[in-house]
Amino acid sequence: MTSKPLISVIVAVYNGAKTLQRCIDSVSNQTYLNKELIIIDGGSTDGTIDILMTNNDKIAYWKSEPDDGIYNAWNKALGHASGDWILFLGSDDYLWRKGVFEEMMPHMIKAKSQGIRMVYGQVARVTEDDEISCVDGFSWEHTWRSIIRDGICTFTHQGMFHHRSLFELYGKFDESFKIAGDYELLIRAFKRGGDAYFINGLIVTGMQIGGITTNCVKLVKETAKARQNNQLRIVTIPWLISYAWAICYPFLNYVVGDRNARYLVNFGKRLVMHLSYRKKVVFKHKNDQ
Repeated sequence: MTSKPLISVIVAVYNGAKTLQRCIDSVSNQTYLNKELIIIDGGSTDGTIDILMTNNDKIAYWKSEPDDGIYNAWNKALGHASGDWILFLGSDDYLWRKGVFEEMMPHMIKAKSQGIRMVYGQVARVTEDDEISCVDGFSWEHTWRSIIRDGICTFTHQGMFHHRSLFELYGKFDESFKIAGDYELLIRAFKRGGDAYFINGLIVTGMQIGGITTNCVKLVKETAKARQNNQLRIVTIPWLISYAWAICYPFLNYVVGDRNARYLVNFGKRLVMHLSYRKKVVFKHKNDQ
């Protein structure tokens, strides 16, 4: 009888005492039993270490020491991960419900049989009051095009399960990035094509608003750096629109409030993706005539 695949959950934390327990509980309470939790702390001083020690029985491995950002922490954790599939979270993220892994597993088994190295669902962006601001997650056709062709970030990494072979083939995260290292990794892995498996309607993770990607301008600039490093065209119309949104975001936030500003940004992403996809369909139709 074949054993069920092991899922490794990797969490990076720095001074995350307010939310870390919720994150740990969301993993330990999963009904899928073949899982492990690995936590890398960046040398917290707010009580995070006390939480780690209290939950020692729920954590396969943890370490607390100064690091060089979230991607340095995730890379450290990869050296201790034994899982067939790997999910990356921040300390203010949490699995949406107890059965998420059970629901994802049949899709991961199917993906593995087809040589697909990434399976993903959706991510709910939530406020501090646990109100859903928006739900991210789009088909792979749209997501791939936005990452590789358009140069914009329309994905949320917290909903993505990576088969360990992806890192064996393409390497770990580039630690020179502080915000867009996950974007750069996906470019490396999929710039020449390849499939990923999207489960529409399945929310994997709750992502609390206000994480490291709050700095929109820096995020857009790092996406340009990631594209340059991988010999992709840097300036595209969708990227310019994304840059304009990033510059305007503080003003929008001031005028309409954080929640409405994020709604407008999310709407803008969807619109750019739709227009880019429509452009592809029109060109394909013309070429087929």
